[in-house]
Amino acid sequence: MSRTASRRSAWLRSLAGAAILAGVLWWYPLGAFTDAFGAVDAGALAAALAIGLVTTVLCASRWVLVARGVGLRLPWGRAVGDYYRAILLNAVLPAGVLGDVHRAVSHGRYAGDLARGVRAVVLERVAGQVVLAATCTVLLFALPAALLGPGLLAVAASVGVLAVVAGAVGIGWVVGRRRRSRWWRALAATVADTRAGLFTGTTGPGVLVLSVAALAGHVTLFLVAARTAGITAPVFALVPLLVLALVAMSVPANVGGWGPREAVTALAFGVAGLGSAAGLTASVVYGVLALVAALPGALVLVWRLFRVEHAQVPREGLDQVGQQITALGRGGA
Repeated sequence: MSRTASRRSAWLRSLAGAAILAGVLWWYPLGAFTDAFGAVDAGALAAALAIGLVTTVLCASRWVLVARGVGLRLPWGRAVGDYYRAILLNAVLPAGVLGDVHRAVSHGRYAGDLARGVRAVVLERVAGQVVLAATCTVLLFALPAALLGPGLLAVAASVGVLAVVAGAVGIGWVVGRRRRSRWWRALAATVADTRAGLFTGTTGPGVLVLSVAALAGHVTLFLVAARTAGITAPVFALVPLLVLALVAMSVPANVGGWGPREAVTALAFGVAGLGSAAGLTASVVYGVLALVAALPGALVLVWRLFRVEHAQVPREGLDQVGQQITALGRGGA
């Protein structure tokens, strides 16, 4: 894929997310948004920072495990700092994956193997996405239909299909633009690193446990957001809806995570009988709390600016990283 095509694709995804968010803003009353900002208090902010710390450490630990599995060195402290920085950049920049692009490039340069550094980041994020998708499937399709309702199951199916189609289109776009011989070499390396990073006796169980624990952290933060927004429904009724919202965030068409999450959360809450406006308010509160949870990344960013390497990353390398990570989607798990 050329640099121009890559930039055009990123802009189109961002515009799609902006269009979805604009539609939500147009459809719902302004009070659904202002209530969200007014509901956030000091307790919620403190909880966001604490939960964000635990979740980030879990995700960074998963990254360390995968990176070391594929043969790359990655100190744990550096991984935590880089992960915080990536979360912040994902939250404030369009497309929602640029922080992961930067993380992959930085680690690849640090470890002396850019391609393998990219694959380590992709595998780490894919592991989280697989656990998220599996959890959503279990919660939404194994629970009694009377509890969730057929409408919510239809929403879940639609979101799942959208995520699969978006991922397939992204992968097909990347693969279709490369020479066959180059693609096969990359495929062989990816298969080998996938086996080493995710499916050995050393890496597999650890990645699974860390992914489940990190997902629990994201869901907990969403529960805090729902309670902060004044939603009093039982936890067992909220969790499937919140997991579905996290799946919507993984669709690579958003603006810093905003857009599909708000639309799907409002729709899911409405179908479940909890009120679509309440779902929208909870989603907005979650967006605010997630941004607060990522704020330590600003400290990492400022600190690294004073001691960052001054060498420039080759532009073609950055484009390649962005294409691979974007094709596999964001995610928050």
